[in-house]
Amino acid sequence: MGDNDPKSTPKSSLHPVYTVTNIQNKVRVLDGAKVSYASWVNLFTLHARGYKVLHHIDGTPAPAQTDPLYDAWYEIDAHVLQWIYGTLSDELLPRVLEPDSTAHEAWNRVKNIFLNNKGACAAILESEFHNLKLGKFPSFDAYCQRLRELSGQLKDVGAAITDQRLVLQLVRGFQRI
Repeated sequence: MGDNDPKSTPKSSLHPVYTVTNIQNKVRVLDGAKVSYASWVNLFTLHARGYKVLHHIDGTPAPAQTDPLYDAWYEIDAHVLQWIYGTLSDELLPRVLEPDSTAHEAWNRVKNIFLNNKGACAAILESEFHNLKLGKFPSFDAYCQRLRELSGQLKDVGAAITDQRLVLQLVRGFQRI
């Protein structure tokens, strides 16, 4: 049986999910700007794999409600759902929060927010990336950080920026305006 199979954990031992006291110490809050969707997914899935709950977000079917393992699965799913909610920005949380949701359903709602309308999002982000100027920022570091953020967001919507293009935009943005 696999690491993510709840049947592989002996009943007498404490499931690793119960050892997490603050998910934000492990996974940063997804806001879509400072923390990109792709980064959040990578961190969250790594964390879920390590704590043996990946099967709660990867589409693995839940046990039947008549299965003796269902109650334990349902309780653990509530913890994973809290992890998801606890790592969303205040702006994203109301769009994902649903009563009687499973972790997998919430996971898919987050995914849909970031991956629907890719073309329109890419066009808006591309325009902002292209028009970014150093003069609009309080420091060079802030300018570079915004370029990195936009690059990550463009990657999330399937419009990745090459390193060469990133450097060209960095230099191009030195123009005063």
